[in-house]
Amino acid sequence: MTDLFSTYSLGSLTLKNRVVMAPMTRSMSPGNIPTDQVAEYYRLRAAGGVGFIITEGTIVGHKAASGYPNVPSMSGESALEGWKKVIKAVHAEGGKIAPQLWHVGGIRRPGIEPGGDTPGYSPSGMAFPGKVTGHTMTQDDINDVVNAFVQAAVDAERIGFDAIELHGAHGYLLDQFFWEGTNHRTDDYGGSLENRVRFACEIIKGIRAKVNKDFPIFFRFSQWKQQNYAARLAETPEELGKFLSFLVDAGVDIFHCSQRRFWEAEFEGSELNLAGWTKKLTGKDSITVGSVSLNADFLPEAGDKLFKDGEIANLDGLTKRLEQDEFDLVAVGRAMIANPDWANKIQSGEFTKLINFEKKMLMSLVP
Repeated sequence: MTDLFSTYSLGSLTLKNRVVMAPMTRSMSPGNIPTDQVAEYYRLRAAGGVGFIITEGTIVGHKAASGYPNVPSMSGESALEGWKKVIKAVHAEGGKIAPQLWHVGGIRRPGIEPGGDTPGYSPSGMAFPGKVTGHTMTQDDINDVVNAFVQAAVDAERIGFDAIELHGAHGYLLDQFFWEGTNHRTDDYGGSLENRVRFACEIIKGIRAKVNKDFPIFFRFSQWKQQNYAARLAETPEELGKFLSFLVDAGVDIFHCSQRRFWEAEFEGSELNLAGWTKKLTGKDSITVGSVSLNADFLPEAGDKLFKDGEIANLDGLTKRLEQDEFDLVAVGRAMIANPDWANKIQSGEFTKLINFEKKMLMSLVP
């Protein structure tokens, strides 16, 4: 039986509890360099009791990686120096931290820095199915992006991060290769599932060969896409197991399984959620995420691009699933924006002192 506040170990990583701060884009790093305020933002969550922090998406060193203004980079000494301050602040509070390495792919629009007029890069020039808006990646482009991810991971380990996470979810570049809707290639990176996973596997294998053997590689994936909430990579457990097997063989240590609502069953005939099925099918540990501690997911069905407010919800269903070893770690997002000390309050039984999330809280990093 697993408790939310029991310790956890994976490779070189040992955590004081099972609570994870989920990655959330904040767009508050001018010049793509993490500031002292960014360091304080993460320090507050570590001081608030979270065992493990996965940073907001950090762009790798490729000219088309960035799709939003003022997101932090994992490339260049100025950015790395900024991250060193973040790492030092989190470690001083007893926390552990990993960067989420990110390339937005076809979502990018020219004008975002870094990258200037560079268009979006994607497997078939598409951010949305059937609509070519950007650049179709050549083999040289693929090689460049693989190298950029590998270098970012190497740099992350070198400056003191405790692990890395690859962003393979939500319709960004890696996911654009996975998804048949945006991958119409006819070469070794398109067509069959094995081919569509090849690009991500090359990144994982490249990283695995360059970092220490016990340095954990996390991989975030989702069925849903920001382009289509109903999209699915796998319609059955068998299809999901096949997809994940390629990533396991490449070297993934743990899967971060993104759902909009963690309490929803992934397939008919079982109450297991996506993280539960992932652990069952692969034997690898998994992280559940999706509106934990809130009563609503972050985007409404109507497609409003503004985050929704959310009221605090109880954790009875979550803790029961964790105790049954359905998954291993629990990622908390917006509830931890509202409550930097979420973990400490939950552990001490001060549930009624948690405050609701309001989207206006996203306007600042620290109180």
